[in-house]
Amino acid sequence: MGGPSELHSKVLSSGLCTGCGACTSICPYLNAVEGRAVILEFCGKEEGRCYTFCPRTEVDLQYLRERIFETGEGDPSLGFYSSVLKARAGKEGIRKRAQYGGTVSSLLLYALKKGKVDSIILTGSPDGIYPEPRIAKTEEEVLSCAGSRYLLSPSVGEVVRLLRKGEGGRIAFVGTPCQVLALRKLQVYEREWEVSRIKLVIGLFCTWALSHKAGEFLMAKLRGRKVRKFDIPPPPANLFVAETENGRIEFPLEEIRSFIPPSCRVCFDMTAELADLSVGMV
Repeated sequence: MGGPSELHSKVLSSGLCTGCGACTSICPYLNAVEGRAVILEFCGKEEGRCYTFCPRTEVDLQYLRERIFETGEGDPSLGFYSSVLKARAGKEGIRKRAQYGGTVSSLLLYALKKGKVDSIILTGSPDGIYPEPRIAKTEEEVLSCAGSRYLLSPSVGEVVRLLRKGEGGRIAFVGTPCQVLALRKLQVYEREWEVSRIKLVIGLFCTWALSHKAGEFLMAKLRGRKVRKFDIPPPPANLFVAETENGRIEFPLEEIRSFIPPSCRVCFDMTAELADLSVGMV
């Protein structure tokens, strides 16, 4: 294990921060600047949660698998899984607001309706570009967060805040593989907070995200037009697409690749193998 000094030398100074929010929500000596964690002042601790929960510090995946799934065995490509299914939302209204099939939204609404969870940590966006963590407790709050957000989001930090305050009841979480890893490390290694309140973890397939700086690039492309949805069509399209109120904007995917953070280039998990359910289009 390590502390803030190791976090700085091994993660932050190397550009490997995923912007998940795990560390910045815990420690007053850490803050988020343009989507990345920065150390305001070193606290002097040799060990700390900031390092332990970070998804880019060392991790014993075998141990995590055994603690979470009660087995260390799994497919070398997909990780541990019980079944692979093809699904979509049954309600057309959900599909219209979703990125593709609305599977995640439907699962979350079912969990709420059946009383399995009380609070769902999702990622929304006030302007369609910059993401923000949100706590959803109603159908409309869930659907307002439907669709993909391509910029890094500090969603894990919202879970940390609920756990520290003893709020939110039973919690569900939806996030990318690196966010799921941070959350699972928190669940396994945390000794004070009531982590058993985390009842459902849904992981989203991910090959890369975009840094905070991509927001300015996208705003320039939009030229004041309000975005409804971003999308990356499957190959061979090689396009980044923005659906706006005034029509569709397309540009080559290569134009945005420079905004992929270094942390994505060393990622070993595309399918969020530590999630309870992993959802994505392939």
